[in-house]
Amino acid sequence: MKKDPKRYDDMLYLSRHQSSVHPPMSLLNRAAQFSPFAALTGYGDAVKETARLTQERISLDESCQAQLDRKLSLLIEHMAAHPFVSITYFVPDPRKEGGSYVTAAGKMKKISLTERTLFFLPEEGDSLSSRPISLDDIIAISGEIFKEIDGAEL
Repeated sequence: MKKDPKRYDDMLYLSRHQSSVHPPMSLLNRAAQFSPFAALTGYGDAVKETARLTQERISLDESCQAQLDRKLSLLIEHMAAHPFVSITYFVPDPRKEGGSYVTAAGKMKKISLTERTLFFLPEEGDSLSSRPISLDDIIAISGEIFKEIDGAEL
């Protein structure tokens, strides 16, 4: 069956039909018809939250805990000198089980044994440095002060 190449020539130059009953739709409304449709509102956020990884809290054994206690005692003894230390501690995740480990470094301000918290001296432009760190969340402490006393990093 052969198709006639000129069979639509009569419609080629006709003007576009305009309805006399319905007004033309605005470009904004026409674009909205073709925008993506999210049938499950919040599903994408839930998937991202589930995919976000957290770490489990590490439980230190007795020898590591004793070593950490010795370092904290040494820090308390030398607090007046405001030694520079690096502390790795656990930050619980507010939305799901687990959390993450953060390492903060700075000059020590004080250790409150009653509140079991540790504070760094505030640094200019750093709002996190004055935030208290729970002694129970600390898993590692390092710094020059420990090298001088031990001769090696603990």
